Formats: sequence, C-alpha cells, structure tokens
Amino acid sequence: MDIYTEQDKNIRKTWFLMTGFFVFVILIGWGFSYIYQSPGILLFAVVFSVFMNILSYWNSDKIVLALYRAKEVTDTSHPDLFNITENIAITAGLPMPRLYVIPETQPNAFATGRNPEHGVIAVTQGLLDRLEKIELEGVIAHEMAHIGNRDTLLQTVVVVLIGFIALLSDLFIRMNIFGGRGSRDNKGGGVLIIVGIVLAILSPIVATIIQLAISRKREFLADSTGALFTRYPEGLASALEKISSAHIPMQKANNATAHLFISNPFADKSKKGLSRLFMTHPPVEERVARLRGVKS
Repeated sequence: MDIYTEQDKNIRKTWFLMTGFFVFVILIGWGFSYIYQSPGILLFAVVFSVFMNILSYWNSDKIVLALYRAKEVTDTSHPDLFNITENIAITAGLPMPRLYVIPETQPNAFATGRNPEHGVIAVTQGLLDRLEKIELEGVIAHEMAHIGNRDTLLQTVVVVLIGFIALLSDLFIRMNIFGGRGSRDNKGGGVLIIVGIVLAILSPIVATIIQLAISRKREFLADSTGALFTRYPEGLASALEKISSAHIPMQKANNATAHLFISNPFADKSKKGLSRLFMTHPPVEERVARLRGVKS
C-alpha cells in the first residue's frame, strides 16, 4: 500500500464523515420539526448542517490554531525550525507548510490544513526548548508525513464535528432545565431532554471511536513515513522518548483535539489494561520499538 492509496482512503473517509454529519443533523431537525409541527426547524437543520460542513472544511485548521493560541513564525524569528521544515518539505516533495508555535511548556506538535498546499505544522515552545536538532527533524518529518498522507483534513474536521455534537447535547439539556415549566409541559419537552441525555452519553463515546478509527494506525504510518524522509529513524525515536517522559500538563488540552498531536497531550500517560484500548495514540514504547526495528 503506497502513499497515494492512503491519500485516497483519507479523502474518502473525510467525505463519508461530513456526509454522515449532514444526515445526522438533518434527522435531528426532522425529528423536532415533526414533534413541534414546524417545517422551519427542518429548514434550519439543513442550512446549519451545510454551514457546519463548509466551516469545518475551510476553517477547521484556523479554529484549532486559535484554540491553542498558536502564533505564526517566520524564517527570521525561528530560522532553525524554518530551515529544518524547508529541507524536509523538499525531500518529501511537498509544499512548504506554514509554521506556528504554541505557548505551552509541554513538548508536542501537530499538523493541520485541508490539503498539502494549505498545510500547517504547529509545535509547542516546550518542544523547541527540549529537543536536539536531529530529534526536531524527526518530529517535523512525522508531521510532514501527516500532511503528505492527507491525514490533516480528516483529523481536524473531526475536532469541529465532534465539538458540535457535544454542544448539541448540552443545548438540548439546557433548553429543558432553563426553559421553565412551559417547555417541560410541551409535548416535545420529554423527547428533547431524552435526546439531550442520549447525546450527552454517546458524544464522548462516538468521539473516542472516531478518534481511534483514524488515529492509532495513522501514527504508525506517519512514524515510518517520517523516518523515510529523514533516513534516520533514531531521531524520531529519541524525540518520542523525550516527549513521553516530560510529564507536563498542557493547559489547553481537551479530548476533542487530543488525537491531533504527535503524543497524548494529557499529563497522565500511564493507562494500563482495558483503558489502553481507548487511548488515541499507540503506546510510545511500541512506536519506538518499531522505529528501531525491535519486535515488540
């Protein structure tokens, strides 16, 4: 399976996800338009689902960058980071991505952008402070692999759509809690609160399932592709060890965006047993072993 096959698969997955979201919101709109006998609700659901799909496609990267207060940098402000990225982009045959730095002390990084022509790589200040040049090259190559494999659009769209599902669940519940007795006596009130509770329960489960479906395999593939770009897998292996050993919490970390990063952004990385099945990233030990050619 080559890089072009992976790109095609990710493009199909992205359109499938966005179509599924479109149908999901319309079904909710249809349900409430039926309950309240108001065709306007269905019309609103159609318009809103189209708007959210357009927003997630064109602006999901900007939303995530704003969430982490990332600032764009240049070859003047960060010459080493710029030169490393430029060299790897040339090696990979990809356009030079825009570079951002996140004001966080935890060492970490992620890539975003709807296609390679609009690729973005964001690294934390902690990553720049802790890694040697050869290790930073490994991380940048890993993120460049995500861009080349077209992982970035799929991963970033997930953030927006999952966030909206969580928002819907909260909205439905609040409409009943603060809507007063009139809304509770309304014939649709009971259904509304049930839907809100169901969404509140299912949204984190759905988010985790989607993240697992697109993340763990993608990380292994990006590791191996990145190692090919640098022709020095030890650089990435050493970087992953340093990143995982830095038990520094990320101030802005949240479950909706955790899958974007090269390593789990939460400080607690010691999950064991069944809980490991729900990790958005494969164990660092396994990734390092693969990079070093050691059978796990």
